[in-house]
Amino acid sequence: MTKNPLVSAALTHLDAQGQAHMVDVATKAQTVREAVAVAAVVMQPETLATIEAGNAPKGDVLATARIAGIMAAKQTAHLIPLCHPLPIQKVEVQITPDRALPGYRIQATVKIKAETGVEMEALTAASVAALTLYDMAKGLEKSIEIRSIRLLKKTGGKSGDYEAEA
Repeated sequence: MTKNPLVSAALTHLDAQGQAHMVDVATKAQTVREAVAVAAVVMQPETLATIEAGNAPKGDVLATARIAGIMAAKQTAHLIPLCHPLPIQKVEVQITPDRALPGYRIQATVKIKAETGVEMEALTAASVAALTLYDMAKGLEKSIEIRSIRLLKKTGGKSGDYEAEA
């Protein structure tokens, strides 16, 4: 194969021929890394009130969404091509009601000591928690919206710390 002149050295998941590959992190130092991702789930005030009262037809919406987010973080390498399977040491998913939305704010925190970061694990946890919240509440309202899935902050690693602007 010949080298693709359109492939930049900055594209870390492509080899010299432009083929996708998993980045080699074997020579990188293990450091403590943490990432926090957020999502918003917007619904009608009546739906929020029903979930808060514990009267959703499918059961405990928030506990199910929280567990789904934790499980998703641990499965990220199976879902996202080229992600490394990681020795995750902490996953925390917080789901907080926000009457101003109205709906819920989800925050997923993932922490490891490894050679690569956990941004994708945190984003996957927040996303799947939001999707599960939708699934558990869709019998109450089909128009629920999932919004603003994003990385809030990350620490550790060669690229340094990052914090999203407010």
